[in-house]
This record gives sequence, structure tokens and C-alpha cells, in this order.
Amino acid sequence: MNSPKIMRLSAKDDVVVALEELPAGTLLTPQGPQTRETIPAGHKAAVRDLAAGQPVRKYEQVIGLTKEPIPAGAWVHTHNLAMPPGRREETAAGRAPETRLLPPQRRAGFQGFVRPDGRVGTRNYLGVIPTVNCAAGVAQLIARSIPPEELARHPNLDGVLALAHGTGCGMPFQGDGMLYLQRVVAGYARHPNFAGVLVVGLGCEQNQWDSLCNATGLAAGDSVAFVEIQGSGGSAKAVERGRAILEQMLARADEARRREVSADRLVVGLECGGSDAFSGITANPALGVAADLLVEQGATVILSETPEIYGAEHLLTRRAKSPEVAHKLMALIRKWEDYAERHGGSLDNNPTPGNKAGGITTILEKSLGAVAKGGRSALNQVYGYAEPVDEPGLVFMDTPGYDPVSITGLAAGGANLVCFTTGRGSVFGGRPVPTLKLASNRETYRRLEADMDLDCGKVLEGVCDLEQMGREIFQRVLETASGRPTKGEALNLGEAEFVPWPVDMMV
Repeated sequence: MNSPKIMRLSAKDDVVVALEELPAGTLLTPQGPQTRETIPAGHKAAVRDLAAGQPVRKYEQVIGLTKEPIPAGAWVHTHNLAMPPGRREETAAGRAPETRLLPPQRRAGFQGFVRPDGRVGTRNYLGVIPTVNCAAGVAQLIARSIPPEELARHPNLDGVLALAHGTGCGMPFQGDGMLYLQRVVAGYARHPNFAGVLVVGLGCEQNQWDSLCNATGLAAGDSVAFVEIQGSGGSAKAVERGRAILEQMLARADEARRREVSADRLVVGLECGGSDAFSGITANPALGVAADLLVEQGATVILSETPEIYGAEHLLTRRAKSPEVAHKLMALIRKWEDYAERHGGSLDNNPTPGNKAGGITTILEKSLGAVAKGGRSALNQVYGYAEPVDEPGLVFMDTPGYDPVSITGLAAGGANLVCFTTGRGSVFGGRPVPTLKLASNRETYRRLEADMDLDCGKVLEGVCDLEQMGREIFQRVLETASGRPTKGEALNLGEAEFVPWPVDMMV
């Protein structure tokens, strides 16, 4: 008879994880106890008797307090485990680990597009971005006005993207919503994966071109242009003007060629979505290994989703480069706690029904798995949403747990590639920034193979260990940065996932 697949992440843990469905009566350790009921795959079972109100540990960290006594062998989930009450305590900065940098001559390389400002792109697109949703339709018409046969004459161009969004008016001129939107538009307009960008305005919106430029330092030039619909005489004339501008950009974009550059030019965003209990065991820590390898190369990796480090922030502050960096991260935690309180919510609302079905019980458990994406490197800086990222190594960006909004902020900050772990099976696709999707388990990879780029479930199957899986991810990052299409790109996904953070709307 085959032994059941059970994983105990640490001898200090109070629970084990079922790697497959465990029938009642299954031995959890050679000495016992036995399961008292069926334990679904990915879910937890107690390995010792737990009193009511007792902290429960997984990853050697507290993931919640028992609501009632839990006997050894029982299923541990939302019916008997809850978040600890109260706010998070301030966590002091620890001693940052020393960053090991490979000498330039030993660093890996990839084939990228070097832009005039020295930044390096992994793709070569033209973009059309509206300042306001009211201009989104015209922006799409302008992008589509370039016929396929014309694009075919420019083989070094990856395409023309229209990135519509739902904001830009009906919002305060002063406020986070406008700040974030302007950062996003400017960040994409300057993004190295774009050879050129046309910004399209209506003319009467809150997000005016002049104020956008004044706030962000954006300016028209060879690679950035602006068209106003009202000033052009309406939609048809704006499309005509926009097409003429794109045609001028086409030739310059087609002159771009990939050339060998150092891996230190990579800026990789780290994201997770549709997580399950295996995400924190396979895909996230394997991505953490890849993140550390990238940091060794001198590259930048951006950890994100502030609500999804809640409860694990101490694992980052103890690695902060300075007390100031640690305090900046804790200030974000306070901001999110205050936001949840003002709206009568709780940050523990974050685990979705899908997360819970996959075995994640509390936000603490989810965060402890999510933070593993950042590896073990020092935390060098903390950024606001869509702020330009200018520090190498591991950094953090304040984003929500809503994947399209988060990745839009990462791209605006300068990420030229994204790694996205998923357990339940997110089908997110990003453009102009390619997004690699890493499945946490083999069943999801096989079921959604047309969407998943890498199968981290091989770790559970014993095919490889986390170190080997991390190196495989690192190698795929280099190949993707050099032009290998992601599964999402092959499916032509990515334009609709452009979502600036829509706060302060409807005034």
C-alpha cells in the first residue's frame, strides 16, 4: 500500500498539509495520530491536540488562533481557525543579509532592446493610451487604423497596443486616484518595452495633458506624442491625426534590434493570484530562489501586494537595508489597517473563496506563503504605487491584491517582465510586459497547460527540488526577456489587463 502524501513543513508546526485527499483513518505520522475525517488535498490536519484560543503554527509562524478545542487528526480550516484580534505590532529592522553580487564578467545575459535613455526593453511595441476613459474608444480606433499588412512590413515591431482604462474624470484633481493614474500613464509612456507611445485626450477631462506633464515630467518628443479629440475636430479627425503619428513611429520602431545585454538590466515584478496551499510550498519559494539569483546578477525584483504580506511583514523588516526602509513598510501596513477599519472591513477578508477552497485559511497563512516570492535577499527600498523604481536588488511596491491593478503598477514602475505564481489557475496575460505564469501543482498545470508557462508541481512530485526549480525559472526569465513568447502572449492576451488603481472615483 502506498504511503499517503503528507508534508510537515517544520517539526515545530502544529499542522501537516495533505498533498492528496486523505481518507479518515490515515496516519499523519508513523506514531499517529490518524485523521478523524476526510482532509481535502492542500488542506491542514492537526498533529497534536490544540486548546481553544491557542496559536496554530505553519511555516514555524502563527497562522491563526483556534476558535474551539481541536483534537489531533482533525481538519483545521475556517470552521475552527480564526485571525488573532487587534492590529499588527511595529516590527523593528533586523540585520539585512549581505547582498552577493556576481562580477560583471560572470553575469548572465539576454537579448534586449536598448533605448536612447539606456533602459532595456524585453519587447518592442507601439502604444496608444487615453488620458481618460472617454477617449478610450478613439484610442482603440487609432491603434486599429494600422492595417495588418502595414505591420507585416515592420517585422521587428511586436504590435500596436491600445490600453484603455476606466478613470481620468469623475474624480478629484487632488487625490491618490489622480496621482496613481498620472504615474501609470507617464510610466507606460516611458516604458522601455514601448518604442513609442501616443497619448490621446478628450479635452475636458480632469486628467489634462498639461497637468499630466507638470506632475510627472513627461514631455512630447520622438517617442511620445499627444492628440486631443476635441481640439482635432472630433473622433474621425483625431483618428486621422493619430494614425499619421503612428506611421511616423513605425519606421523608428522597426529600426530597433535585440542585442546582448547584462541580466542586471532586468526589472522583474513578482505577483501571485488564484493561490492555493501549494503556492507557499512550491511556486512561491521556487520563485524566491529565482529572485535571489536575479539579485546576484545586479537585477531588480519587485515584491508587491501589501495586503498579502500582512502578517508576514516581520520577515521583510528584519531584512531591511535600514530602519528607514523598515518603517516605510510598516507605514504601509498601518495605512491598509486604517483603510479596512474606515470601511468596516478586515484584511482577513482577503483570502478569496478560491483561496479557501485550495486550503488557505487566513490572510496570515496566505501572506507567509506569498512573501516567499521575495527570496532571502536584503530589502533595499519601498515604493508607492506606480512610482519609478530606481534601486537594484529586492524592493517592495505598495499595490492592492487585485492582480491587474497590481501588475499595472509594477509595469508603470519599470518592470520589463513579470513572474506570476498561481495555484487555482489565473489566466492573466500582460502586454507590453510579458507575464510568466508558474503553476503550483501538476494538476493545475496539466488542466491549464495552454495558459501555464512552468510546472512547479514537479517539486511535490519529487522530480526536482526548490533550488532546481528556481534555476529553471531563472533560465526561463532570460529566454522570455530575449523574445520567447509566454503562453499568454501566444493566446494574444494582455491589452484588457491594463487597470490603473481606481481610487477616489465618482465625485
